[in-house]
Amino acid sequence: MRERLDVTEGGLLACCASHRWAAEVAAGRPYADLAELRAASAKALAALDWADVEEALAAHPRIGDRLRSSRQPGSGARLGSGDREAAWSRGEQSGMDAAAAELRTALVEGNRAYEDRFGHVFLICATGLSAAEMLTALRERLRNGTGEERAVVRTELAKIVDLRLAKLAAEPADRDAEGER
Repeated sequence: MRERLDVTEGGLLACCASHRWAAEVAAGRPYADLAELRAASAKALAALDWADVEEALAAHPRIGDRLRSSRQPGSGARLGSGDREAAWSRGEQSGMDAAAAELRTALVEGNRAYEDRFGHVFLICATGLSAAEMLTALRERLRNGTGEERAVVRTELAKIVDLRLAKLAAEPADRDAEGER
């Protein structure tokens, strides 16, 4: 890992698509280490209003829907923030890889019901969860009131952002520079 973390706003947007969050976190750079970066992230996440959270949610695919990379295979092009996010999302949702057709169908139906109820994508930190565990959580959360669910969404978003910050911090320093603004 780098001696100091000099993350860019563009690189941060792959971790959380809220422009307000990315600008706030980028404004505090460079960071001494991942712990300091995560602390700044947590503070910025806590200060987001719901519209900022919705901006972040809009970049997340439905569970079971995979973001595609815009990079052409073999092109040698570097990953942009959208490509980086797509790759991370595919890894995070790897619990869906072996899901049976019935389970996938249940998740599609559950996602639709969730979006109808709450007006945004069902967000869960999917890393390490099986498709069945994700479906169980989705069904349980459909019983939440709006305020309760928004609190859960913020918690899940924070978990995802923390995981992605660790991935971003582990990347070579020059790779992050491409997203500079």
